[in-house]
Amino acid sequence: MRIGQKIKILREKRNLTSENMCEQLAITAKEYAEIESGDMDIPYARLEQIGRVFNLSPEDIMTFNVKKITKLVEIDLIKIRLKWHVNIFIGNVKSYSKLYLTLLTKPCYYGPFKGEIGHLLSHSVPFLSYLHSKGVKIHYCGMEIFKPFLVDEKGNLIVTTYYPLRDFFGEVPPRSNKAIPPADVQQEIEKFKQEAKKKIFIPFWNIDNDFFWFSVHRKWLLKGPYMKTYNLEKVYGNKKEKSVVLCTRKTKTTDFDANLGTPWNYKEIAQAIKPYFTKIYLVGHPSMSDEIEADGSIESCITNDNKIILEKCARSQLIITPRSGINFIGEYTNTKVLIIFNGKGPIKDMDTTLLFRKHVGNKYPLEFAYSTEEIVNYAKNFTF
Repeated sequence: MRIGQKIKILREKRNLTSENMCEQLAITAKEYAEIESGDMDIPYARLEQIGRVFNLSPEDIMTFNVKKITKLVEIDLIKIRLKWHVNIFIGNVKSYSKLYLTLLTKPCYYGPFKGEIGHLLSHSVPFLSYLHSKGVKIHYCGMEIFKPFLVDEKGNLIVTTYYPLRDFFGEVPPRSNKAIPPADVQQEIEKFKQEAKKKIFIPFWNIDNDFFWFSVHRKWLLKGPYMKTYNLEKVYGNKKEKSVVLCTRKTKTTDFDANLGTPWNYKEIAQAIKPYFTKIYLVGHPSMSDEIEADGSIESCITNDNKIILEKCARSQLIITPRSGINFIGEYTNTKVLIIFNGKGPIKDMDTTLLFRKHVGNKYPLEFAYSTEEIVNYAKNFTF
């Protein structure tokens, strides 16, 4: 058996993808494919690197014995799972302790938030709103474009100090809260973290740690009454119009996307639902949205100014969006939400969205459409 085949078996037994291996080895997909296919000679140094991923020596890989390796991998997986559960437990204990200190002493540092709007609205904003409602003075580091969401029902900032980060989504796409920003943004983050660490008696909610953010913090929030949603319709709305917001989120592929289905023709959707609404607002971040020209009652609001987007959502009766963080805005602005997926489904990670959304609010449960025809029928029968 060739070494490449052995490495493939080890990878699969570890439940790792080729993409995982590329990240671990810091190589391209093409280079890794050549390793598994046997199209290249693997230098010993690279074999050592691969061995570290599997917690095996290069000799173990070269003298591959299926039974022996399987047993070693199974034992190693048990250790990994045990370590993961222990770290979750420790993270939860630390979170309870940190919350107690935060509520007792009142000031805290929180950040940096540099990720997706969905993670902001389903985790960070509800938690910060909760702390604000308890009188906590929050020193916050996050992207300037998200500032309009960090207000109470009177329009006052819920954070005491705002350490702003510029919008870099045109350079680095958001992903959870683990985007690696450009160097100048990273410098601002480091300044914030250094300042927070100097204040040893003030709790620091450091969400820059991906394990803490993704596996501990956001799930720990669900364990108690640590989330609050301010009604931002009071700030950004005047009165509801017979209008609709259409999020024109573009896909990364021209083929099928597990989150969005096949690409939508948003211009076609806008024209098709035009007879049923007095106004259609097209919204989204410029780097992540299809730009469509305004046309009569169709108004283009593709912008990174979230104040404008909040105003349009607060005035509208309906938000139509693919699976994206914009769906959470509906609970902040008292607006119904229709999730659109171009295909049969299921929609990837929709269960996670539903889990967190009910803790943000459940005034209007999400509804779904899987074709342009279903979208049009929904619009035609929509009750204002």
